[in-house]
Amino acid sequence: MAFDGTEGSQITLQDAATMTASHRSTHPNHRLGHFMGKDILNQILSQAGCMGIRMYHGLDTRGNRELVFVGVDANENDIVTGIIADHSFPCPTSCSSSNGLNS
Repeated sequence: MAFDGTEGSQITLQDAATMTASHRSTHPNHRLGHFMGKDILNQILSQAGCMGIRMYHGLDTRGNRELVFVGVDANENDIVTGIIADHSFPCPTSCSSSNGLNS
């Protein structure tokens, strides 16, 4: 299969809320989410041949869960010679007001 940039689909708030609630109950001490600004995401997406972004789970030097963002080409390969991003803002502490996704 080759990526063409149309992968993924929209889901309902209810489905998303069910998924995040399941995660919170299964992993009560984990972070709820991460925020990454549009500028770095757009930089990744604007790379030649980039069809989307893959997010890897990682641990920082203190053992905190992090996300690593990398562009992916049509052949499903990470663009490791391009922009790779981290340093998102985790929730907690940078969280939205209460909604179905986080409470």
